[in-house]
Amino acid sequence: MNNLDHTSRFAVIGHGSWATTIVGKLSRNGHLVRWFVSNDEVREGVLSEGFNPKYVSDMEIDRDSVKVSANIDETVSDSDIVILAVPSAYLKSVLDTLTVSLDGKFVVSAVKGMIPVANKTVLEYVHSHFGISFKSLGLIAGPSHAEEVSRGRLSFLTVACVSEDNAALIASALGSETLRVSISDDIYGIEYASILKNIYAIAAGLAFGLGYGDNFLAVLISRCASEMKLFLDSSYPFTRDIEQNAYLGDLLVTCYSPFSRNRQLGALIGRGCSVDMALSEMTMVAEGYYAVRGMHQIRERFGIEMPIAETVYRVLYEKARARKAMASLARKL
Repeated sequence: MNNLDHTSRFAVIGHGSWATTIVGKLSRNGHLVRWFVSNDEVREGVLSEGFNPKYVSDMEIDRDSVKVSANIDETVSDSDIVILAVPSAYLKSVLDTLTVSLDGKFVVSAVKGMIPVANKTVLEYVHSHFGISFKSLGLIAGPSHAEEVSRGRLSFLTVACVSEDNAALIASALGSETLRVSISDDIYGIEYASILKNIYAIAAGLAFGLGYGDNFLAVLISRCASEMKLFLDSSYPFTRDIEQNAYLGDLLVTCYSPFSRNRQLGALIGRGCSVDMALSEMTMVAEGYYAVRGMHQIRERFGIEMPIAETVYRVLYEKARARKAMASLARKL
């Protein structure tokens, strides 16, 4: 399927905060949503009470408009647009249980991470593993945290597809007075920006946890934006404005917000936790932890200098001491 229309049926795969928020927004806008929920507690909570008892429980779910299922094949078969909202570390194992074909489906990623080991973005993985054309792929990007979107606070999203008509249709399905959705055709740049901003948020968290002040953080994040632009322009030249919401906006909110899991991970390590201890303290997945290893290899393949991303890699995977690594980075900024 390359061209969507207003009769297209939606499915959402995943039961975390973003999945729940997307289901809630689609159903409130009058769409019947098929929702694959593998977690028994979440599924029972939605069916009996109309909310997710584990994540964003303030997001009410219209049970008349949402068909909850523990069967992924049933959910996918009954849909035209399949939205993936499973953390990247677990997405492959979830998709491996799928026995029906994705042929003819339009697949949208709401994931901001890389598939571990494969070192591919979600769209790259779906394209290569399932043979889906990039014309039938799209993504939902920030800058938004599910915790604010679910509470109706004014928020902004970006939907990217090769076809801007398809992007506009998905944007219309999600948008509301409190959720403004723009569109783009830069699926490569926005997906990699969504991955990189999580890595940079870990760097911001490290600085925060180590006691660096706002002045340093401002310089660090501005350099993160420059490093992101360098990677995107060098790896996939495209007419893009890095100052738009999906790039700079998403970077800023992920680096500064207390809702940011990646910032939280960096802050824990900066305060003295080991990487393993910090990960065990996290109640939700920090996508940047998995992404930084993949970006390390991709950066090397392109031969692009990315000192901030490399600093995070050394702290997370080479046991570099956070204080020493950040001090060394600070001298280069």
